Amino acid sequence: MASFSGYLPYAFALIIAIPFLVLLRQFVHSYITLKTQEIKLLSVKSNSENKAQAYERMTLFMERIKPSNLVQRFDKELAVHEFIFLTEKTIQDEFEYNSSQQLYLTKNSWQNIVDSKLAVIDLLHKTYEGMNSNASLEEFKTVFIVNYMNSDDYIASTMENLRREILIVA
Repeated sequence: MASFSGYLPYAFALIIAIPFLVLLRQFVHSYITLKTQEIKLLSVKSNSENKAQAYERMTLFMERIKPSNLVQRFDKELAVHEFIFLTEKTIQDEFEYNSSQQLYLTKNSWQNIVDSKLAVIDLLHKTYEGMNSNASLEEFKTVFIVNYMNSDDYIASTMENLRREILIVA
């Protein structure tokens, strides 16, 4: 019995320590679980902010490539072919700048944006081909806008699709 009494303080400490260690383990596990959930929530929030920003940027891009906005750019003294070159380059540069936004857009939206961009560039070239070679830049711009107005408003429909999608996605 004397040998057992020497272990009594250790047994008492063990009896006190085991519940404490179990509670500590549960606390740490709960803390890690809550932190994991918080990180996931912040990630989802950040991702939805990125999506919203992508939709905003691509809507702005669509607004900038509207023919009514394109004709206001550049010097009025340019030749028609110079205007077309600079306009096409501007559209392409801005498109490339925003191309990373496709990560946050749906495949359908991105395809609509690409199609709209190509349609505007195609309209520039078709308008140029349809005019006589000595037309002024002002005449070209007028015909360009009229041709756009006579066609389907693909830019407005793309922007409307972006508006609808942001309500669904975000």
